Amino acid sequence: MLLYCDIISGDELFSDAYPVKEIDDVAYEVDCKMIQVGNVDVDIGANPSAEGGEEEGADENVETVNNVVYSFRLNPTSFDKKSYMVYIKGYMKALKAKLQEKNPERVPIFEKKAAGLVKNILANFKDFEFYTGENMDPEGMVALLNYREDGVTPYFTFFKDGLTETKL
Repeated sequence: MLLYCDIISGDELFSDAYPVKEIDDVAYEVDCKMIQVGNVDVDIGANPSAEGGEEEGADENVETVNNVVYSFRLNPTSFDKKSYMVYIKGYMKALKAKLQEKNPERVPIFEKKAAGLVKNILANFKDFEFYTGENMDPEGMVALLNYREDGVTPYFTFFKDGLTETKL
């Protein structure tokens, strides 16, 4: 299994246990879904009325969460378009510096492809929800949550060059 971590904050962001698709050599899209966590009703085949128990309704301790957010302890954050532009400018500069240090031949590809992705993000800004890693490092990657065309299926977008892969 591969674990993907933010190269700046070191936060674990996702793994290949989820459906991952590379987009235009610049980003990964990670499909996720809503799951229920908390007390789980286990049916052991006993008849509650025969056992003297009562049929219970929905458990208050169960909540519906996004599986990637829950598994990797991502934290919601918010931006208006102007503040996101300030953030993304600084983040792209930091990524470029990391690439120049570790993978200089990748820099021109990153600059070209990332600019296109950022332009697309800004054009559809209202469609995104924003998440930071567990440490909430303001310098680290902000994961972008959006929904597929069906309006129900969530997916995250992560900048490919902002990640390290660790084989577990």
